[in-house]
Amino acid sequence: KYEESHKFLKANMHLVCEHLGSYLVIWAVDLACDDKNDLQKRVAHQAIVAQYILELAKSLKRDPRDCIEPFFTRIKTTDKQYKDAFDDEYKALLGRIEERKKVRIAEAQRRIEQEEAQGRAARLGPGGLDPCEVLEELPPRMREAFETQNTPL
Repeated sequence: KYEESHKFLKANMHLVCEHLGSYLVIWAVDLACDDKNDLQKRVAHQAIVAQYILELAKSLKRDPRDCIEPFFTRIKTTDKQYKDAFDDEYKALLGRIEERKKVRIAEAQRRIEQEEAQGRAARLGPGGLDPCEVLEELPPRMREAFETQNTPL
């Protein structure tokens, strides 16, 4: 994972900025909502890489693009504690992504229910009856007559 990230960021240094991590997290949530779990996990990993590079840049008071090499050198040669902290951040992010996925899905379901309720309210006829519900309750022959607009039936 690290080698691919290293090559990609070296080739696309313009992407390393303070907005990269946020963009990757949003994308990871989108992927989670679409149940693209493998790609979502990879993007979340990249988000943590971006976060660590930005934190390193702040601590060194340097441009984040100057910290790509130092980060990847450090992650390859560092002690277990640094890698464990990285993995903990990654796992925590996956948990936050899962929570955000649940919230997004619940919000989408609420919107759909509201739209359906508004559509139903707009259809209500005299006496508060829903024509669609009334049509469903008619005997099959009478329903067919309404649907085909065949009055002799």
